[in-house]
Amino acid sequence: MSMPPPSGPSKKARSPSIVRTQAPNSLMSDLSELRKPVEPGVLADAISKLDTLRMTKTPGASVAASAATSPAASASASGASSPKGGVERANPLGSDVKTPTSVPGTPHFGAQTEMLRTLDESTKVIRQNSKAPNRAPSVSGIGAVVEKPDYSEAKIVVAMVGLPARGKSYLSNRLMRYLRWLEYNVEVFNVGQLRRSKARAAQQEGKGKADHSAQFFSHSDQKSNLAREKLAEESLEALIDWLKKEGNVGIMDATNSTFDRREKIRHRVAQESGLQLLYLESFCNDPAVIAANVALKASSGDPDYAGMSREEAEADFRKRIAQYEAVYQTITEPGISFCRILNVGQQVTMNRIEGYLQSRIAFYLMNLHLKPRSIYLSRHGESMYNVEGKIGGDSDLSPRGWEYAKALPELVKKNIGDTPLEVWTSTLQRTIQTGSMLPFEKKTWKSLDELDAGVCDGMTYEEIEASAPAWDLNSQKYPEDYEARDDDKFNYRYRGGESYRDVVVRLEPVIMELERQENILIIGHQAILRCLYAYFLSLPQEELPYIKIPLHTLIKITPMAYGCHEERYHLPIAAVDTHRPKPNKHSKTGSGQLDANAAEEVLNRSGVKRDYFGDTAHHSDKPKVPETPGTQVQQALEKAVDAGDVAPKVAQVP
Repeated sequence: MSMPPPSGPSKKARSPSIVRTQAPNSLMSDLSELRKPVEPGVLADAISKLDTLRMTKTPGASVAASAATSPAASASASGASSPKGGVERANPLGSDVKTPTSVPGTPHFGAQTEMLRTLDESTKVIRQNSKAPNRAPSVSGIGAVVEKPDYSEAKIVVAMVGLPARGKSYLSNRLMRYLRWLEYNVEVFNVGQLRRSKARAAQQEGKGKADHSAQFFSHSDQKSNLAREKLAEESLEALIDWLKKEGNVGIMDATNSTFDRREKIRHRVAQESGLQLLYLESFCNDPAVIAANVALKASSGDPDYAGMSREEAEADFRKRIAQYEAVYQTITEPGISFCRILNVGQQVTMNRIEGYLQSRIAFYLMNLHLKPRSIYLSRHGESMYNVEGKIGGDSDLSPRGWEYAKALPELVKKNIGDTPLEVWTSTLQRTIQTGSMLPFEKKTWKSLDELDAGVCDGMTYEEIEASAPAWDLNSQKYPEDYEARDDDKFNYRYRGGESYRDVVVRLEPVIMELERQENILIIGHQAILRCLYAYFLSLPQEELPYIKIPLHTLIKITPMAYGCHEERYHLPIAAVDTHRPKPNKHSKTGSGQLDANAAEEVLNRSGVKRDYFGDTAHHSDKPKVPETPGTQVQQALEKAVDAGDVAPKVAQVP
């Protein structure tokens, strides 16, 4: 249900020096005659107005307020606005009172609200300045540090429902990855992990190995029933405690397969003010999907089946499923909020979805599917601005960049064969040119354009960093911005431009569409691909701006059951290195590298193996079990990893 990207423009390569034909009411055609630098005061005022609009909070209901600042809202088309969005209503047709409108050639031409007119005027000024042959003198002040949205009031318990081998853990982890990328504090509380970790601790204390064969899950065994109920209650209590202290979304990953169990959860959550409850049922009747999940369970190292052959493990697991099937009750309770997913995306049923966050969760789940696919990421070929050390702009490819564009089709063909593929690019020439020789359907996304550097667009980092001489009033240097961005690169917003956080917001529609698609090749820009890579590899925001995405390299990301597998294919075509490592003053080791523990943690997060004991969970309130040397995660790293540069497998192309 995501809005599809607009169809691609002409594939003809264009040079920045050539006048480009635009539509009559295009903003750029309107600005083509405006070549004089903007006065500093006018530019500063326009930037200030834009920042004010970005920080404006919508009055009214909490749902409307959330929607107003949501990524989907920011990416939607600018049409008529609702009064609930904090915008004036246009005069009715036939009114004698004329309402001022924005001028032709602005993004919202004809806009009849004060907010959109202000946005138009400010955007026009900033674009005019960027098109001028010489930049205006430095505006006063520096760029802003964007604050994290206040999600403190968002508190939801998501209780999973479903038989074993129906994809509950898969959905839980996908949902956690998505919401964390949007900066919600999310944790999964898996009852199975709690059971196994307690059994492991007991065994290490000399109490013997617990019997967690199919008999343990029999509902006719009173002792086992009580033990399982106690585990579920303990997990729910830990989840609620964590939500009350710091969390936004706590996911209870368990079968919760009976009316009685779900009523106990509802009753307990109702005792806490401010907590919402959403049931998420994963229902699967596809024999092929069930068989694949059973086979994965039996072969993935589940400690429940240690010492068993694969055949024995599968047989015991199917007996466990039969124990649950005997008492399973699908959700039919009236008056509860739930989302039922058939065969992981084939069909979605929703009931009483309330509020923005529940709606966002439901919408995301509607876009998932299980079809095998890979996402390919590639930066554009080396551009002339790359060669000159400049950021931003819309320059053409360099000669070496064109070499990469010519070599890319063969590299892609070797990887996918005759499999269908769609190519997505930004609207900037260097990405369109890089994909121009690929024999696949192409689409352009404005959302994939590079991070907007604002007044620093077209400058080198040396120019930005250098201090201007006192006598040079026309010098275009921004040392304060350079230092402020180094201090907090994810949150720092260029004057008149964007931060990485802003980019994450505008990329959410792209993520939604990616989840719906099969094989996609995205030819993008460094900052854009860092954000997308961080989503798929579950990397935190503080690492995102330092992920290494080199030129002339194809990255293949394959979603799997419990993570994503990555491969990198580097073509032997020389290119400049545009990667700027994290400053030493912020490095965990003082050398611009991650230390071994931090690198190991990143690898664990991005790995494809299931965590059966919850050892990599980050929530401080998970039920505690005794720690012994046997419970430590042991993993040797062959070499130090550059900050953010995590590549489980690197394939070199000869």
